Parts: sequence; C-alpha cells; structure tokens
Amino acid sequence: MKCVLFCHAFTSCWNNGNAHFLRGVARELDALGHHVVIYEPADGWSRLNALRDGGEQALREADALLPGIDIRQYQPGLNLEDALDDAGLVIVHEWNRPDLVKAIGRHRILSGDYTLLFHDTHHRAVTSSQELARFDLSGFDGVLAFGEILREIYLGLGWTNRAYTWHEAADTGLYRPMPRIPRRNDVVWIGNWGDGERATELIEFLISPASQLGLRGEIHGVRYSEAALRVIEAAGMDYCGWLPAHRAPAAFAAARATVHVPRGPYVQALPGIPTIRMFEALACGIPIVSAPWSDVERLFPENAYLRARNGDQMRTALKTLLHDPQLACATVKSGLDAIAERHSCRHRVIQLLDIVAQIRGPRRQTAQSRRAGALA
Repeated sequence: MKCVLFCHAFTSCWNNGNAHFLRGVARELDALGHHVVIYEPADGWSRLNALRDGGEQALREADALLPGIDIRQYQPGLNLEDALDDAGLVIVHEWNRPDLVKAIGRHRILSGDYTLLFHDTHHRAVTSSQELARFDLSGFDGVLAFGEILREIYLGLGWTNRAYTWHEAADTGLYRPMPRIPRRNDVVWIGNWGDGERATELIEFLISPASQLGLRGEIHGVRYSEAALRVIEAAGMDYCGWLPAHRAPAAFAAARATVHVPRGPYVQALPGIPTIRMFEALACGIPIVSAPWSDVERLFPENAYLRARNGDQMRTALKTLLHDPQLACATVKSGLDAIAERHSCRHRVIQLLDIVAQIRGPRRQTAQSRRAGALA
C-alpha cells in the first residue's frame, strides 16, 4: 500500500531523534514492498539548523541511505488531495503544526479511505498538555504512543478513544557493531543539552565521573550552552558538535563504553520510556551504564546494561566495565540479543501493520456514518 508520513524533519536529525526511528520504519516498509512517501516542511527548524551546522553534505548523505523512499519538501499551501491520493496508511508525527494535523483529519473524515494515525514521541503530554490539547484528532483512527504510560494519558484525557503502545527501536540496517574501527576513546556520549532538562544529570552521571577517572571521551550534540562547554573542557573531554545520526555507529564503535542519561520529564512523569539512544547503543554493541530510569515495561533484560543510582555508582560502574572485558562482553551480547529478538524497526513495522489490520475491520463499518455526521 501507499504509506504517507508527515514529519517535521526526516532528512535532518539536528535536535531531532525522531528522524532515526522514522527513517528505519520507512526503510522497513519499503523493504516489505510498500510505497513510502515522506512529507517534511522545506523551512523546518531542524532542517535549517542542519544546513547551517553540517551543510548540504550531511543531508545528502542521509538521502543516500534511503533509496526507494520518496521524500518531498513542501512549502505552505500543501495540496492534501494530491499528497493523500491513493494512500492506504497515513502517519502524522506530533511535531507537525496543529493546523496541518486538523486539515489531514478533516480530509480523512470527508474523503479518505486510509488508516490515519497520530504518532507521539515526546513528553509534552505531561509537561505542556495545553500544546497537545490544540491538536484536533477527531478524524484520526488512533494514536501511536511511544510508551504505555503515554498511551494511558491519551485515553485518560479523552484525546482519543484508541491508542497503541509503539516504542521506538533501532534501525539495525544502520546501527550495528563495527569491530574493525579502532577504539580511541574510553567513553562517548551522543545527545543534546537542549533546554537544560538533564543538565544536572549530565554533570553527575557523565562529565564528573569521566573527569574523576581521567577518561578520554567525546561528547556529540547540539544546543550546549557556553557554561556547559566550559564544564566539558574543564573535565578534559572533547566537545565535537552535531553528529548526524548515520555517523553515530562509528562513534560508538570507537569507544569502550557509553552512558544513558534520560531527560528529567521521562524519569519523573513518563517511566518506562528510555531515550532512543538506548536502543541504538545496544544495537551497536557498546557497553552501557544507565542513570536512573524505571524499565516498568521490561523492555531490556537486567544484564543488558549496568545501572547507577548516583554519580559515585556511575564512576564505579564505568571503572568496572573498562577493566573487566568479560563483563563488558556479556552485557554487549545480552543487549544485541534483545535488539535482535524484540527491538528492531522491522519488529515495529510488523506491529504497525497488525495495528492497521485491527483498525480496518471495524472502521469500514462505521466510515459512512462518520462522514455523514461530519457533513451534517
């Protein structure tokens, strides 16, 4: 079928971890024989910042990884009749504009015979619920939420009457071990400073332990404040700026360990949702030590990574991993097995197609009455 995805950014992953997963989903849909069309705004902030920091080359490299995917940058005034013609599945990511979300929902009610799903991969449902409340989802068949607790929030607030837990996953066509790359670093961190949502945690669980252990390390990401850069420099670590997602596997391969530091809103209000880097790092076969988060959905086996409740435990865990090759290898194997068995983008696409099949049966019976109600 024709699958249409509306993303804030697809070719750009600048401050946009959603692109990693959505690219993997698009590639898996294409591999299964579906026709995939992507719409992203030509003037989206992620794309414009990527052009500023990485130039056209980084975006061209991302495009080259997606042969067969029809990627279209659009200007204001997108013709939805053309964009949605013959669509069988339409997914609208939550970083799109509310007016576009509403227009697509209206099109679906009045003239669309496709399955329409809203995809949420952020914490705004709990930290800025007024922003999410602006989205008119009345024309949507359901919501894809990237954690069970988020699914329950959508249902509890009455934003939808049908929601599914659809976790992110690793694009294993891209994120995989690269054993031939020599290890030049003790630790690597790939993530954004952003709005300071985890500034304290990054200092406690990454920068301070690395400094105290005298580790050689690199930090990649964007939106780091001048104060943050000074702290990183004082710790003896190298700040390397934006790292496009398709270059991340090589950075993981060049280090002996990494850490997982989730943002505060996820730990406090959305337990059970790791960052996508957890899936990706495990898929790349790098040992991980994680700052506190609650794996209430049992996504990963206990021995897939080490846990640290505070900075002292992080320092001890990193030292242990770096000096115990057998332990490091055991955690790597457990993580790789978990990804292969449960957490690849192929797994999520198979789940997605099952969701579409579930919706289509009862939806066909009510489509005519819904359209009649909308026209009344």
